[in-house]
Amino acid sequence: MPVLTAKTLIVLTLTLGVCAPVPGAAMMSSAGDGTVAWSSVMESSAVAAAPLATRSAARRYWVRDRHYYFSDWYAGRHRKMIAFGCTAAPYYDPDPRCAHQRGFHHGLDVAMPCGTRLYAGFRTRVVAPAAPGSLGPAYGRHAFRLRSARFHVDFVIGHVRKVYVKPGHLVRRGQLMARASDAAAPDGCHLHFEVRPSGGTYESAIGPRDYIRLRLTRH
Repeated sequence: MPVLTAKTLIVLTLTLGVCAPVPGAAMMSSAGDGTVAWSSVMESSAVAAAPLATRSAARRYWVRDRHYYFSDWYAGRHRKMIAFGCTAAPYYDPDPRCAHQRGFHHGLDVAMPCGTRLYAGFRTRVVAPAAPGSLGPAYGRHAFRLRSARFHVDFVIGHVRKVYVKPGHLVRRGQLMARASDAAAPDGCHLHFEVRPSGGTYESAIGPRDYIRLRLTRH
């Protein structure tokens, strides 16, 4: 019998309209380490079936900032969802850095419609999937990393579809890379933008603000 991971149980819980951790379940890390392929399939199916009302309920975990932002990394202007750092969102392991058993989010989530165009904010090179710091299924099956020789960091681009770049490709600033999706994202379509030292894991992630360079606009 296949084993359900905590992340899968959370996705199924959200599908049923309950935005809370599953009692007694060990929470899954944001990197998705240790999950099995069957759970990834279940996650995708549950997310696809989740009603809009359920995803709207997940907004309780969004940041209070209601401004819309431009960035070189995506088309249009969009709101922030879950910021880098401690969060009450039920998708992450309790972290010793956070009070009240909260988890730690290792990137910045920006809400946007599925299919939104994603661009390279800097000149980078696509990292091979199997290179050190490889991504787990919680980022979505098409997630990828971009390495910056200038800043000595990797940019994680999570929850995407229709990826237009391949491992080893040199990506120009402003080049179309992919489109946003809700792959492995129980809270709907968004861009997960994460910054790590080159070759690092999610545990070494650093604040993304200086790299995503959000620019404020009016509602």
